[in-house]
Amino acid sequence: MPTAEDTLFQRFGKEFPKGTVLFHEGETGKEMFVLQAGKVVITKTVRDTVKTLATLGPGEFFGEMALISNKPRNATATVEEPARLLVIDPKTFEGMVRGNAEIAVRMIKKLAERLAEADAQIENLLLADPGSRVVHQILHACQSRGQPMEEGVEIDLNVRDLPRLTGVGEPGIRAEIQRMERSGLVERTGDRLLVRDPARLGDYLQFLALRWKFGEP
Repeated sequence: MPTAEDTLFQRFGKEFPKGTVLFHEGETGKEMFVLQAGKVVITKTVRDTVKTLATLGPGEFFGEMALISNKPRNATATVEEPARLLVIDPKTFEGMVRGNAEIAVRMIKKLAERLAEADAQIENLLLADPGSRVVHQILHACQSRGQPMEEGVEIDLNVRDLPRLTGVGEPGIRAEIQRMERSGLVERTGDRLLVRDPARLGDYLQFLALRWKFGEP
């Protein structure tokens, strides 16, 4: 018996190979997308440099702002791994939101999460010390999406994503994580990071801020 997801895919679904550009920055938005399988990367050109804004996985939706605001796309979306996507046109999107309170609430929650992430990133970039920006981002990840464990709080940590979030290059990021590992604050395994005590990590962040303000950078 087909699932609700299968039924939706039959109506709105399409499969896209790796490398497909779903839309370009500056284009008029004609659809929004819901990712059922695969990965999509969102990028933006800043001063002739392509910056990665997000890497999206199953369950994420994107492209809705162009439909809501009726303005050109503010980023480019490219398929990073072969993807199954629901492609929703403006009329269907409006009908789904008007006719299903659960969909509307989920979308509002997701947009609120994105706004909170943007606020945290702005706060992060106001920190003068590069090391503080790395620690702040890890602490924010603990608070927003950390998984409590017996040994501490575990988070996903893809070091390749941190430069766009912190404005710090990968060598500086790796050096700061290694310092935290040597101090016993964190333990890294692949793309997972265990923060042993978020409160202690917060104290370390305050120490870095004071050292930057009153001591040698």
